[in-house]
Amino acid sequence: MVVAVVTDSTAYLPADLVARHGIEVVPLYVVMAGHSGREGDDIGPADVARALGTRGQRVSTSRPTPGDFVAAYRRRLAAGADRIVSVHLSAELSGTVDAARLAAAQVGEHVVTVVDSRSAAMGNGFAVLAAARVAARGRDASAVAAAAGETAAATRTLFVVDTLEHLRRGGRIGHAASMIGTALSVKPLLHVADGRVVPLEKVRTAGRALVRLVQRGVEAADGGPVRVAVHHLAAPERAQRLATELQQALPGLRELHVSELGAAIGAHVGPGAVGLVVAPAGPPDAQEQPADAPDR
Repeated sequence: MVVAVVTDSTAYLPADLVARHGIEVVPLYVVMAGHSGREGDDIGPADVARALGTRGQRVSTSRPTPGDFVAAYRRRLAAGADRIVSVHLSAELSGTVDAARLAAAQVGEHVVTVVDSRSAAMGNGFAVLAAARVAARGRDASAVAAAAGETAAATRTLFVVDTLEHLRRGGRIGHAASMIGTALSVKPLLHVADGRVVPLEKVRTAGRALVRLVQRGVEAADGGPVRVAVHHLAAPERAQRLATELQQALPGLRELHVSELGAAIGAHVGPGAVGLVVAPAGPPDAQEQPADAPDR
């Protein structure tokens, strides 16, 4: 049985891994300045960062259509797949999973299995990669879906934002929770828990926030082998500093990716955001990326 893996653009997978594993990526839509475009294809991180820095300009996002997913599923089936496992951004944060399920009903629920990663960014991406690795070993769709779910459940996603206003406006965090970031010099440290964005602690100063991200990353690794992603929006120097410190602090670091968040999630976290995703690492792949050569 040939099982194809599909995900959405908010997984922010490195392009080389997408190509290597033959993963189909369905883009979300970003709406800004009166027009809508596909994330990554039409609208990128710099566009969103620039828009959010412009007074009075709003940025919003919308899920792919069920038709977008139907087209993706049919492409994979036409290319030789027997079954499809479709792994996506948390249903608590987006309607993307619902659109995938509607598409699966059209194509055939016995053909397409949809998995809610209950996470975001590479919290979803590492689950997708786990699914793709199992699929490459010739396992069936249930084993591929299980690999995605187990990896997602064991992955920690943490991040710091300059302001919670973008998350509040987009409905990704409640008003009461957003108030923790209003005090002078307080940088809220957040994480994704049970599919939702939840405040974790309040940190004084941006420098201290990066220190706490490293400490939390070490705690999440718990001394074991891990795969790590560092994300940012318009904050490359902070992201590189975080990556460097993680390389020194995590002896079990097997794989490291440093990348800028795309437009869909970037619109909700805002410029200056820096995030960290820690996933358990299973048996190493023959073509695995070395930890001392992070992606950009």
